[in-house]
Order: sequence, then C-alpha cells, then structure tokens
Amino acid sequence: MKFKSIIFISEILENKIPEKYLESLREFLLSGSIFTEASEFLAGMIIFILVTEIILVTISFILNLPSSILFLPFLIFPAIYTYVSVKHERNVAEIEQSAPDFLRQLSSMLQVGLSFENAMEDMSKYGKGPLYDEMRRTIIEIRMGRNFDEAWIAMSKRLKSRELERIFGIILDGRKSGSSMAGVIMDVSNDLRDLLAIKRERKSSVMMAVMFLIISAVIATPFALGMVSVYGGFMESFGQVTDIVAIAPIAGQMYLVIHSFLIGFIISIIMYGEVKKGIKFSIPLVVASVVIFYGVSNFGTSMLM
Repeated sequence: MKFKSIIFISEILENKIPEKYLESLREFLLSGSIFTEASEFLAGMIIFILVTEIILVTISFILNLPSSILFLPFLIFPAIYTYVSVKHERNVAEIEQSAPDFLRQLSSMLQVGLSFENAMEDMSKYGKGPLYDEMRRTIIEIRMGRNFDEAWIAMSKRLKSRELERIFGIILDGRKSGSSMAGVIMDVSNDLRDLLAIKRERKSSVMMAVMFLIISAVIATPFALGMVSVYGGFMESFGQVTDIVAIAPIAGQMYLVIHSFLIGFIISIIMYGEVKKGIKFSIPLVVASVVIFYGVSNFGTSMLM
C-alpha cells in the first residue's frame, strides 16, 4: 500500500529530476536488492527526514538537548549507501562462487545439442540466486527485442565483477567466432575456479592488516582523542583555560574524521587494489569513530569518577 503523500512527491520528483539520474539511482538500488522506484524511494526519504526532524526538534526543546542531534536523520543516506554497497558485495561474491558450476552446467547442456539461448532459458527457470536472477532479466530483455550480444554485455556489466566481465567477454567472442562453445565455456569455468581460489587466498592473507586498521580507526583513535577532550574539560573546570586546551577538541574531531576517511581508502587498496571502493568503508568508519568520540567526550568523566 502506497501513501498518497509518497505518490504525490514522487510525481513531482519525476517531473523535476532528469530521467538519466533516476535511472542511475534505480540501478544502484537494484544492485542492493531494493526493488523500489527511484522517485518513490526519494519521496520516502524526504518524508522520513521531515517527520524525524519534527520529532527531534520537539524532543530537543523539551529535554534541552544540543541542536547537533538534528543532523542524525541525514545519516540515513550514508547508512543506505553502506547497506547497498555491502549487499551488492555479497551478491557479487555469491555470483562468483556459483559461476563456475553455472558455466559447467551450461557447457553440458550445449554438448547435448541445445542452442545457447535455449540452454540459458532452461537454466534460468530452475536456478536460484543473484546470478540466475540476472539471467532471467537478460532473457526477458532478449524476448523484448534487445540484441543478444547487447543483453549479454549489459548483464556482465551489471554484475560489476572484473573476473566475470572478462569471462563473459571471452564467451561472447567465442560465440561470434563460431568456436565450440561447450569447450570454451568448460575451459573458462576451470580458469574462473582457479582465479577465485587465488582471490580467496589473497583476501585471507591481508585480513590481519585490515582488522588492525579498523581497530585503529574505530576504537583506538576516537578513544584517545575523546580522553583528550575529557582532560580539556577537567582543565576548564579548574579555570585553567588556554588556547591549546580550547582548540584541542576541535582539532581532534577534524583529525579523527580525516583519519577514519583515509583509512577506508587504505583498506580498499589493500583488499581490492583500487581506491574507488574506499568510500563504502570510509562512511561507516567516520560515523562509528565520531559516535565513539562523542560518547567518550561526554560520558568519559562519569566513567572515571
């Protein structure tokens, strides 16, 4: 059941926002298994923020809370981004694990005389999981008139896995050149299995360094800087306020945000060998470290007493 307010706001957004941006958001949501129209999703977010802000303003006025709590509803955006990124990462991992068996089965069906399209259609009817969901979507696109090569390339790009995109490209090239598809698919299936084994070994070998960086960003640094803020509060209570004591908490917060943000990119380089995936680590690290910092700064004195 859809609320009239969501429908009304979504219609306004569809008229104001260019279609290409809505399409990009739709693809982003689908990558995280969120099957909601982009305009309706944005409308829901707007209503959520407005309602939450009204509630927080009322609570802040009654309980005399700091105005900084009004920033809390906007954390829904990094939270959703992190959720979609993690969900997509799990889907890609699941697809990569099931791909070798999928390709072996496809090769077997080709060996018994089925065409490539019929083999894909038969497999999509009974398989379960993200890979088979993408296969069913590709079959639907082909039935609606899209060229097979374009639909196959689009599916490989939607998976957002360099290994699978390369493998699917090899299969498509083999199909175009008239090669024995059963043999080609069996060979790339074996290569993919070996490649994924190497990838797992590499990931396990760097997890110790990744855990050290996460502990540093989320526990050690915010706790240490939070205690500096507590010490500054002690100095102010005794009337010994200096420029260093006054500026230390602010400088600590700035350093904490920068430190946690950069740690996310370092983790991305260690795990994936590229920087662009670091934002999905940086956002939760920054949020978690700032929350712990404020917790230690505001309640550290009571814990020590």
